[in-house]
Amino acid sequence: MGKVFYYTTAAGENPFNNFLDSLSERQQRKILRILTNIGTYGLTSAIPHIKKLTGTPLWEIRVLGQDNIRVFYAALVKDSILVLHGFSKKSQKTPSKEVEIAANRLKDWLDT
Repeated sequence: MGKVFYYTTAAGENPFNNFLDSLSERQQRKILRILTNIGTYGLTSAIPHIKKLTGTPLWEIRVLGQDNIRVFYAALVKDSILVLHGFSKKSQKTPSKEVEIAANRLKDWLDT
């Protein structure tokens, strides 16, 4: 069994929820299904959808197909993750700006 935590700002805002709200209901269901499976069965249940970002402590959940959505997270302890950032990927290469946002949120979370 795993646990899924969500990054919140010092003001108590959850930027990932804002991202989810901007998506269609079908896209939301895809992401939430993967996160629910991680919470219920652990990270191994999401193996076809997860990938390590080289050179960073970050991982990404990949929602493929016409949606092409990415969710960045950090692995905390065994089968627990901290969801940091989500975005719709529009090009082949992951924009460094998106990686920086997730890395800054992780640093902020670790510093508090």
